[in-house]
Formats: sequence, structure tokens, C-alpha cells
Amino acid sequence: MPADELSLPDSEAPDAVLAQRSLRGDQAAMRALVERYESLVLGLCRRMLMCQHEAEDVAQESFVRAFRSLANWDSSRPFRPWLLAIAANRCRTALAKRRATACDTHALADELPARQDGRMALGNLTEEVTLALAEVRPDLRRAFELFHYDELAYAEIAELLDVPVGTVKTWIHRARQEVAARLIRRGVVESVKSSEDDEHALHSMRTAATRVAG
Repeated sequence: MPADELSLPDSEAPDAVLAQRSLRGDQAAMRALVERYESLVLGLCRRMLMCQHEAEDVAQESFVRAFRSLANWDSSRPFRPWLLAIAANRCRTALAKRRATACDTHALADELPARQDGRMALGNLTEEVTLALAEVRPDLRRAFELFHYDELAYAEIAELLDVPVGTVKTWIHRARQEVAARLIRRGVVESVKSSEDDEHALHSMRTAATRVAG
């Protein structure tokens, strides 16, 4: 590790430096890692669990588990997918233990207003995208969300989901197609004539949804 990186402040230090400092018990370095990735981890937990309160608890648990396992992290590999893999595993554990009574959800497809003048309020658009994604097969949905919302690279998603890169690309493409088809059927977007138009429409919707979520 370059000597100049070792002297950087926590806010500028690479993940590997912060991890090294954290292993020595440096509380400030631990806080820096949490602040760097808390939004990403919470977003992943929220989408997998579909429950804000549970997501917050699991996100916190994920960081605790990560710090406990930090000595096992291979510093020659990226830190972010390793951390997200821990969070995803904690979410799967939470889902397996979840009671039959699910967390409240307030969006039902049949209750959403139909498009009237060719435009939809941003809030309703976000709900429609969320509903469409909820109907997509879970592995396809996770790959789609990690790519479009968390902006992970194909290789990072492949490591996180433990599948080949080619599978990740296939899943994301299929998820795009399924989301677009559902939105078209509900009249949220116009029919698209090509994959390029499809991706452009989904990119626009994703941008709008991200603005609302932010």
C-alpha cells in the first residue's frame, strides 16, 4: 500500500486503509466506512425487505457483522461488493425468519389512478415502477436494482450474487423487458419499438424515481 495513502484523512482514505485502521480499533475509521456506504447498504436492505424499519435494523446489523469479519476480508478485492454481500445475506436471513404477517405496503396496483392526459405525477410513476419491479422474479429484480439504482458494475453484481457476469447481463436485460412490458400494459408508458427506446424510457423513469427517493 502506497505510503501517501496511509497518511490520508479518513474522508479521503481508500477503503483498504480505513479497514486497516478499523482493525486497529480506530473508531473514526469505522465511522468513515459507515458514512461512506450507509446509503448504499440501507437502499439494498430496503429494496430486499420492502420495510423501512426492518431495513434500518438489518443495515445496522450488516455493518456490525462486517466489522466483526473484517480480518477475513481479502484486501486485494474490492470492499464494496464484499460489504453488500454481507448485507444481502443478512436480508435473506431476515426474510427467512419473517412472520406470515408482512410489513405494511401501501401501494396496490388496482388502486392506482390510470393515466389521463399522457403524463403521470412523479410520485405515482415511482409507485408504478416499484410495483412493476415487485412482479419481476427476485433474482432478476436484484440484478436490475443493483445496476440501475446502486450503480454497481456487472462484475460487482456477479460477485455479490455469486453468478457469472454473463448471467448478470441476461438478468438485467430480462428485468428491463419485463418492467417495460408491465408499464406498457398499465398505460404508464407508450409502446416502445426497439430495445434502445425501451432502455431510454426505463432510464428516464429510473431518474425520476431516484429523484423522489432522494
